[in-house]
Parts: sequence; C-alpha cells; structure tokens
Amino acid sequence: MPGDFNGAADAILNGVITSDPRVPGVVAMVTDRDRNIYEGAAGKRRLDRDDAMSTDTVFALFSTTKVITGTAVLQLVEEGRLDLDAPASTYAPDIGRIQVIEGFDENGEPRLRAPRRAVTTRMLMLHTAGFGYEFFNRTYFRLAQEKGQPSVVTATKAALMTPLLFDPGEGWEYGSNIDWCGQVVEGITGHRLGEVLKTRIFKPLGIRDMTFELDDGLRARLAGMHARNADGSLTPMDFELPAKPEVHMGGHGLYGTVGDYMRFIRMWLNDGQGEHGRVLKAETVRMAEKNHLGNLKVRMLPGVIPSLSNDAEFFPGLSKSWSFTFMVNDEEAPTGRPAGCLGWAGLANLFFHIDRGNGYGGFWATQILPFGDPISFGGYVDFETAFYASLRQARVA
Repeated sequence: MPGDFNGAADAILNGVITSDPRVPGVVAMVTDRDRNIYEGAAGKRRLDRDDAMSTDTVFALFSTTKVITGTAVLQLVEEGRLDLDAPASTYAPDIGRIQVIEGFDENGEPRLRAPRRAVTTRMLMLHTAGFGYEFFNRTYFRLAQEKGQPSVVTATKAALMTPLLFDPGEGWEYGSNIDWCGQVVEGITGHRLGEVLKTRIFKPLGIRDMTFELDDGLRARLAGMHARNADGSLTPMDFELPAKPEVHMGGHGLYGTVGDYMRFIRMWLNDGQGEHGRVLKAETVRMAEKNHLGNLKVRMLPGVIPSLSNDAEFFPGLSKSWSFTFMVNDEEAPTGRPAGCLGWAGLANLFFHIDRGNGYGGFWATQILPFGDPISFGGYVDFETAFYASLRQARVA
C-alpha cells in the first residue's frame, strides 16, 4: 500500500462515525490492478439496530449502477449489434413516442411538441438526450407534484415516459437516460437487464452479490437508509427499491457489495479484462474513457427536492466532461486525482473513482439522504486525498 495509507484511512472512517454530526456506518476500499489494497468498515449498518457495518454489507448502489449498464451497451457496440447513432427507438420503440416539454399553459397543462431529431443511444450514454430527474429539475418536479409523474424509484415503465426538457443533443442534463439504455439492451438481447448483466458482466468478473432483485439472504446484510435532519441528526428509514421491479432500472436499480464493485473497477483498470474472462476489448475501454461531450460541460446538480439532494457538484470551479459513462475531471482535482480520471456517485452518498493512469480505484459507500451529505462526502474527499498523499510520499521515498 502506498505510504502509510492504511492507518490514515482507518482514522478517517472512525472519524466520520464518531464526529458530531456523523455517518451511521461506512465501507471504503481501494484497489490496484490486481487486488484490493485497502478494505475498511466502520460503524453500524443501521443506527437503531446492533449489526456492525462489515465489508460484505449490501448497499443500494443507486447511480453507481449506470456505468455497469453503460458497459453492457459498449459490449453490444463491439459486437456490431448496436449503432450508437441510430435512433434509440430502433431498439426501444417506446422512446419514439416521447415529446419535448416547452413549459406549461395558463391551465397548468404541459405544452408538448415533437422533438426536432431522434434520441440516439449515444445521447443517452452522455445525458444529452433531454431526460432529467425530478430531484434535480423543477419541470420534472412540477410534473410529479401536479400531474402524478411517477418517480424513477417506482421502477415502472410509466416512470420512464417523461418528456424531454430540450431537443435531443442540444444540452447536458443528468437524468433517466441510462434507464433507457437498459431498455435498449433488453430490446437487442431479448433478455431482462439483470440477466444480461449477470451472464455478460458479473460472471466474467466473479461478482456474486449484485442484483436488481433483493432476496432474503442479501437483505440480511443490507445497510439501512438514513435521513439527515436539519440539525445534523440521523433518522433510520424503511427504504427499499421494489423487490420485483417492473423494469430493471439501468440507471440506479442495483444492490451490491463494495467488494464486488471493486471487481468491476479492476476490469476498467485492466483494459476490459476481468478475473474470469474479458468483458470489453482494450480499444473499447480507451475509446470510452475519452470526453465525448465536446464543448458541453457537466454542471452543478441543483437540489430541487431537499430531502433527496443538496446542491451537488464534484470539485466546483474545475472543468468536468462526460465519457461512456463516467464523469471525467479535465483538470487535476484538489484531492490529487489526476486529470482524465473516471468517476461518479450514487444518491445515498456513494462515491467512486477510477485512475487508469496510475492503476488505482476507490469506492466509499454510505446510505444517507440527501445526496451531497457534507459529512459523508467530506469523508470521501479526505479518504481520496489521503490516498494520493500516500502515493506521492511513496514515490519520493
């Protein structure tokens, strides 16, 4: 392990569970190209129960699901079964029915029109198709409040049928795009997304405990969700995504362990090679990691529903782009994360990054709402900063 990272990391994990305010529990890991070089767990799975957080704890992975679905898309591109620039409706016909919303009329009815061009899978992969989320977009929030638009966490087809916020390809808006990528994958393969991921990604990676459909065995190791209150205190929540979802939501629906997620990160560090087989070609990985947004940039995510998200942004003031399907920091981050690294997050304050240049990746998992929790995110930033400090120290020594 670079430098004295293990001791620093343990102190950070213990610090966030004992501070005031605190996190209930956390699992954090770092891997090199071969194996995990740090595994830590601290605190409790749920504050009102006795179970200690452990490295085999199961988490709702939320949007850290996206890059796994994106990998399934890239596999189909490799095989010539998916054209990123063909209309996505070629593979998922329902997306062809969706219109653009231009606001609301005097009666509060949505003003809709046909889009000027078709949504493509490339746009879905880059979040430029026009889809949003109700917790980051006021138009979607109004549709949910006034028109009964179901939330994506219902895992229903109706939740996907939201209007486009702009004409496809004309902006960047983080939203349900990768859920639609899952529909594209299902349309091409003829199988549910969970089955596709299991056979084409999880098996060659040696992943055992990752699923859209939580069973009793995994539930017994599940970390509980917690709400951060205005005074900084935490309230345990009985939150669970549907156990038998109508739609396997490729944008947020997976449950899994941090250890299994590290196997996925190692595949990206190793040019697409998994522990038990190849997942992607090396040239696909090198293509995918590049900025595909052009001159568009990733923006701050405004916390429209305060119980679900704060205003949230990685490294404010630094230029950030989007790849297939990660955020890319265009400049070195204050943590020491080099320019060109891949990373993203999940709504319940899960954070990861993949540093292909140096051959390391990290993951930090908590189960706290709203997103952008200052204690959990601050702990992750300290964790990543300590890692890069130890890496620099090891190189000097």
